[in-house]
Amino acid sequence: MSDQPLVEAEEIVARVLARQARSSRTFKASTSEETSVPGVDATRATSLQSTRGQSEEGGGALERFAREATGRRQSHSTELEDVSEVEYRQIRLEKVVLVGVYDLDVAGAQNSLDELAALAQTAGSTVLDGLVQRRTTPDAATFLGRGKAKELAEIVAASGADTVIVDGDLAPSQRRALEDIVRVKVIDRTAVILDIFAQHAKSREGKAQVELAQLEYLLPRLRGWGESMSRQAGGRVAGGEGIGSRGPGETKIELDRRRIRKRMAKLRREIAQMAPARAIQRARREEREVPAVAIVGYTNAGKSTLMNRITGADVMVQDALFATLDPTVRKCQTEDGRVYTLADTVGFIRHLPTQLVEAFRSTLEEVAHADVILHVVDAAHPDPLGQIAAVHEVLETIEGARSIPEIIALNKADLATAADLAVLRTQLPDSVIVSAHTGEGIEALNAKIAQLLPQLQTDIDVVIGYAHGDVVSRIHEDGHIDSETYLPEGTRIVGRVGASLASQIDQLVAAGQAWAAQDSDGR
Repeated sequence: MSDQPLVEAEEIVARVLARQARSSRTFKASTSEETSVPGVDATRATSLQSTRGQSEEGGGALERFAREATGRRQSHSTELEDVSEVEYRQIRLEKVVLVGVYDLDVAGAQNSLDELAALAQTAGSTVLDGLVQRRTTPDAATFLGRGKAKELAEIVAASGADTVIVDGDLAPSQRRALEDIVRVKVIDRTAVILDIFAQHAKSREGKAQVELAQLEYLLPRLRGWGESMSRQAGGRVAGGEGIGSRGPGETKIELDRRRIRKRMAKLRREIAQMAPARAIQRARREEREVPAVAIVGYTNAGKSTLMNRITGADVMVQDALFATLDPTVRKCQTEDGRVYTLADTVGFIRHLPTQLVEAFRSTLEEVAHADVILHVVDAAHPDPLGQIAAVHEVLETIEGARSIPEIIALNKADLATAADLAVLRTQLPDSVIVSAHTGEGIEALNAKIAQLLPQLQTDIDVVIGYAHGDVVSRIHEDGHIDSETYLPEGTRIVGRVGASLASQIDQLVAAGQAWAAQDSDGR
């Protein structure tokens, strides 16, 4: 009997053990000068993604479980390295290597790469390694220098990775050149964020907005080879002249571009048709002079948890970046009974893709029409001031948003150190320290919100007939009542209301006086 099968089996086992050893390597970072630069810290990357030990009980549990049920999972397969094409089609986590470029800010590069690792994990991948190069500017051809790109190719081959994620925006030519060197798929930070949005979108408008952003990102990155390249006729032939010199018509890449543009136009029309519904709801609130508060902040800062704490709602909370995409509006009350709305919005991030800002423009209108902005900051994050700057950068793109009164809530106070909180309070003296998890500081935050809400300017002292109980009910809901007395002819109310409600009350009183005068003349 031949010993060949036994030898082959031993070789296969050796290859498997070697792959496992390579996959267990810690993250590495190197520079072109071979200096020691901190690489991706797996623990920190996980903490950036998670809510740092905070419980997820409640907070949209059913929705969160449904999302997790369709998420990507690590395969339990024990397959060997050599697998057939059909076997390889099973769902599995991508194995990725992270790449970054920095100039002088080593700590900033570390935080950015850790954040990219958290994004990759949220998208459904396993981070194997990290590589950082110190350069003044990214290489115009391959993003990394050619020597560092070859080193990346060696790392990819040794670790068995199937994807490289670049911490930045890649030009189409850079992506193609880098793929030619590393021989695996290369994507950039924007593609990862778009993939997360595509996984988490649930409403019809949210899905349309994400698809529009994906198509805008894809259009300039279409790639054709050989006969699929553009061969449309030009010059005099385009005008109908030149026998035998006409091209074959639209080729595959041209058809793809035309179909993408057609689909984008349709999505823009659909999103525009969805906007009036939210505008009508907003107009009704403005007509009733209900103040609006919009929650904004960096992704995973605890916005949804804080909204649940303030309003008692059951908004979905999850250990994931960009868990909230669709705006959620809930009614809330101040200590003196004043009603206002609280809107939870999509989180922001450094270098938020322009396509997403444009696609979610209608959603961000909730911020533009707010009376107060509640800016939630993760006080336990390594760089909270950088997160604040990133949020303000996005708010600058929303017309009128920076002129709206802003409350900065330093959340996760139960996880931040006293020294860090003291430093933040020194730099942000008007901020409020809160913990959405424990409830610390919520009363102070509610008082701050009530202080900044638009004040009721019109004093009233009227008697409203019992037949108009709806007006009395609205004064209770939208106004402030100092005293209420029940008289034979109606309810006497002394208090303050908004201008719109005051005008309605004046019309009601004038109509009552005219009716009384007419009844007196008739007698």
